[in-house]
Amino acid sequence: MKAAVTQVGASADDVKRDSFAWPFTTPLYAGSALNPINSSIIATAMVPIAADLNVSVGSTAVLVSSLYLASAVAQPTAGKLAEVLGPRRIFLSGIVLVLLGGLVGGFGQNLAMLTVARVLIGVGTSAAFPCAMVMIRRRAQDAGLDAPPGGVLGGLAIAGMATAAIGPPIGGLLVGVAGWRWAFLVNIPITVIALVMAVRWLPEDPPLDRADSGLRNVADRIDLLGILGFATSMTALVVFLTGLPDLDWIALVVFVVAAVPTVVWELRTSAPFFDFRGLAANGALARTYLRQALTLLGVYSVMYGMTQWMEAAHGFSTVQAGLLLLPMGAVSALLSSPLARRNLVRGPLVVAALSMLVGSAGIMLLTSTSPAIVIVLVSLIFGVTSAATTVGNQTALYLSAPADQIGTASGLFRTFGYLGTITSSVIGSIVFRDGASDQGLHSLGLVLVAAGVAVLLLTVLDRRLMGRGRNRQTGTINTPHTSEQPTKENHT
Repeated sequence: MKAAVTQVGASADDVKRDSFAWPFTTPLYAGSALNPINSSIIATAMVPIAADLNVSVGSTAVLVSSLYLASAVAQPTAGKLAEVLGPRRIFLSGIVLVLLGGLVGGFGQNLAMLTVARVLIGVGTSAAFPCAMVMIRRRAQDAGLDAPPGGVLGGLAIAGMATAAIGPPIGGLLVGVAGWRWAFLVNIPITVIALVMAVRWLPEDPPLDRADSGLRNVADRIDLLGILGFATSMTALVVFLTGLPDLDWIALVVFVVAAVPTVVWELRTSAPFFDFRGLAANGALARTYLRQALTLLGVYSVMYGMTQWMEAAHGFSTVQAGLLLLPMGAVSALLSSPLARRNLVRGPLVVAALSMLVGSAGIMLLTSTSPAIVIVLVSLIFGVTSAATTVGNQTALYLSAPADQIGTASGLFRTFGYLGTITSSVIGSIVFRDGASDQGLHSLGLVLVAAGVAVLLLTVLDRRLMGRGRNRQTGTINTPHTSEQPTKENHT
């Protein structure tokens, strides 16, 4: 009834202005930018960290994998907690953890302290995106809207992948001018600003019922056993992947031993953390997860792989390598907003797949004598990929995820993205095992061509995207009541 009155008594512009005004969206965007920028800003700091702490460059890879591992586990966990305990509470808790991680890392004296800092940052930043999706979904439903205005999801897209793309150039400038510690300390002013905005402008969560807020009740509602099993399985999987091409049999055994009973438990429990049955029935959501993982494999391979190659094979400095990737981030930011304004899905996903193929082919043509402008042009193509995949897959996620599980689904969306980024670092370590050479770069390009083909097939063969499930005029996915569509969320 409330939603009906809202639609009748106010114009669409009024609903947009009142429900999604900048005081509501700004802290969500600021919080959502923390994870991707921390994921990428460390790229240009790893060599200086190794030199200052007197450790090998290879050992600093733990600073990348630890954040990805923490984020891969914490993203869906934070989403589940947001659904149960309230998104604002979890959002604020996450920002505080990022602030703590920035302090620990900024004043850390050894690699162990920096690793702890990256874990804190990974867990803390993981709360923002799923909490933002929960708050946006609930506000849209309260306003009687099937989806928020395109600019809202577009803002999250810009805060997400676009800030990840500008992480290396920002990191290059910070590290080059102020030292590697600012790769951590930069979180302090950002989190303080985000915390103030969130406290002042985000709507408070409803008070928790005493019966529902007990530890045992909360553990049951969030499926604590499922979360622990998922965390153990994911940790073992990441350890196994990061050890390739060497086979870590212990990690593989731990993964199997943890994963099998976790799957059995999740299939039997009434409120699973990882809803395997629901995901199997919701093909649109499963395909969205796969597309996101494969496309981010390509984008992050460029960020990390080309940065190493530019510094080691081409002879560019850390600052120069970061600046050469700056146009990639700029293109991603500029394209995200107009692409997202109409909640487009099909068109951006096709563009993402095709641009990934073209950019990957371009990587195979680069050599250590290639002019800087050619390197920039190749990275620009991946800027298009970055913007298009974030917009298309994020909107597909919103439309295909069950409304009462949007937090967990959004977290899993990011988890699959992290699997793509982790795999990109594994592939990079394999192709550059003998040094960042032209041959290794060309091998990387070949792998990315194969991944691009897979993304293209997942898009053009998806009947939900290319057939009846879309509006032929706008390219947006319609939302009829089918087995693959969100369920109506109930609020008390």
